[in-house]
Amino acid sequence: MKKIKLNKLILAIVGIILVGTGVAFNAAAALGNDPIGIVYDGIRNMAHLSGEQLGMASNLVNIVLVLIVFLLDSHYVNVGTWIYIIPYGTVVAFGGKLYHMIFATQNLWNQMIGAFCGCMLLYTGVAMYIAADVGLDPFTGLVMVLRDKVDREYKTVKICFDILCILLGVVLGGKLGVITIITALTAGPVIQFLSNKIAGWVNHKEVTTD
Repeated sequence: MKKIKLNKLILAIVGIILVGTGVAFNAAAALGNDPIGIVYDGIRNMAHLSGEQLGMASNLVNIVLVLIVFLLDSHYVNVGTWIYIIPYGTVVAFGGKLYHMIFATQNLWNQMIGAFCGCMLLYTGVAMYIAADVGLDPFTGLVMVLRDKVDREYKTVKICFDILCILLGVVLGGKLGVITIITALTAGPVIQFLSNKIAGWVNHKEVTTD
């Protein structure tokens, strides 16, 4: 495993916090989970866990996916991958509480704002994690492995992968909604754009400080 610079480690940790909070916001907004969240929600439903135990379900899924990615291409598993798993469930649980603190009243307007915030937090968090290059989160790692196998752009593979996640999540009983469709169509392009921008900024900072 390669050494990780402090600035990239910080970038990755912030990314974890944003991703977990974003997933939690989307779940709490109840307008449909994002493609990753719907898998978590489906596993939670299948295991007969409560909504507050979404973090536990996400940890179980992430551990299994890390093992799969490691077997397919260990290059995408690094220290950062394990750092991602350890706090993720706790961040998701806290994110759910934070949502209800901010949006004490659950109405359509608040749900829409909460879901928008959830999507932006999720997209930015994943982009930061990709740009940090410390080892990807399990879902992104699997997408990157598939991208390498089929030799296509990340955004194209991401959209196809998200559609498969939605189908799996629905079969398992995860909540489907308008946010599910929106994120499936927009996550790939937005994350690719943001990760390129963030990576360019990080590399520029490293060049100017070395």
